[in-house]
Amino acid sequence: MNRVIGKLGLVVALLSPFAFGVNVQAGDWPQILGPNRNGITLDDERLAESWPSSGPPVLWSREVGAAVAGVAVSGPRAILFHRERDNEVIECLQAENGQTLWKQSYPTTFYAQVGGGTGPLCVPTITEDVVITYGAQGVLTCCRLQDGTPLWQRKTHQEFSAREGYFGAGSSPLVVGDLVVVNVGGTKDESGVIAFDLATGKTRWTRTEEPASYAAPVLVSFEDQPHVLMVTRYKCLLLDGPTGAIRFEFPFGQRGPTVNAACPLVIDNKQLFLTASYGIGAVLADFGPQHFQYVWERDEVLSAQYCTPIHQQGILYGIHGREDVPPADLRAIELQTGKLLWDKQNFGYGTIIAANGKLLIQKTDGDCILGVATPTGFKQLAHHRLLNGEVRALPALSSGRLYVRNEQELRCVQVGR
Repeated sequence: MNRVIGKLGLVVALLSPFAFGVNVQAGDWPQILGPNRNGITLDDERLAESWPSSGPPVLWSREVGAAVAGVAVSGPRAILFHRERDNEVIECLQAENGQTLWKQSYPTTFYAQVGGGTGPLCVPTITEDVVITYGAQGVLTCCRLQDGTPLWQRKTHQEFSAREGYFGAGSSPLVVGDLVVVNVGGTKDESGVIAFDLATGKTRWTRTEEPASYAAPVLVSFEDQPHVLMVTRYKCLLLDGPTGAIRFEFPFGQRGPTVNAACPLVIDNKQLFLTASYGIGAVLADFGPQHFQYVWERDEVLSAQYCTPIHQQGILYGIHGREDVPPADLRAIELQTGKLLWDKQNFGYGTIIAANGKLLIQKTDGDCILGVATPTGFKQLAHHRLLNGEVRALPALSSGRLYVRNEQELRCVQVGR
């Protein structure tokens, strides 16, 4: 079934209630960076201790269209978001074999100002009942997860006069209760950040004139009240979820050929960590619903271009540097002091997933590394080149299956036990 979304009316869907964010079941990877948007799996995920010399078993692979968007997985379904010819395509796959269950598509003319990319960048967001996608030209779409029925669509860049940015729209939407919050970067009527009604797509609130970043917002709860922590082009904001009221904001970013692309990390619901390359650097701050205070800030310790670091037991593990300007180093730093503990130089760029004491690092050159990181060093357990060519899309780990893709192929491999 491949239906083209035309002029959609706003359809009111009967949606299950959400506590604050997406509903997560064991093994799910339903949004960017997994269950909690921090690159860490739930406790039930177990990685193998090693791989055969031929690499982890390939369960299936299939051709795909252009995209930097990784897949999202919920139960037996995986959502692929890519471009086929002149359409952005939302495609629901059977997670176990990659076969198509349903497809939706709509026209696109996108061509990136920098790099010439043509496909979407944002990882889909899956709730219990619906799929939310955000295309490279700012087309926000909601479909029913079960069968792909289109529920609503908003052309945010057109409606709110948003700047396209270097690479198109790239901040993955966040579900906050009955809202979808998006860093649109609109220039009309303070539409930098917009909350849309999850059931109807209607605009619920708009805030700030900040341009959009490539960093996805994250959910924070204070006294049972949902808040949105968001990095825009030039600032970090904490907003009240239901109303959009700005609780605090502080500068993070700089003008010129720079981007903010790593997601903010929330540690123990009382600290936040931000990182970016291009001389922007890293920040650790204490924060609450009405305040923030810098703990430390510096540029030379962990400046990540778009790889969001992993926090484990007071240590941050991340990749310092840029993909496009080598070298890039794998580093460990002490969270509270910013002290560099170790530095694996010339490691290469990639994305990190943590699962029960192990790290999976999918490098942009296609090599995937299984290892253990501690405050004293990194021990590689296995590695294998999973794909050829450049691999920039974020991987997904669900029920022992790792989903990786480049511009031509999506591959599912067994890395769990």
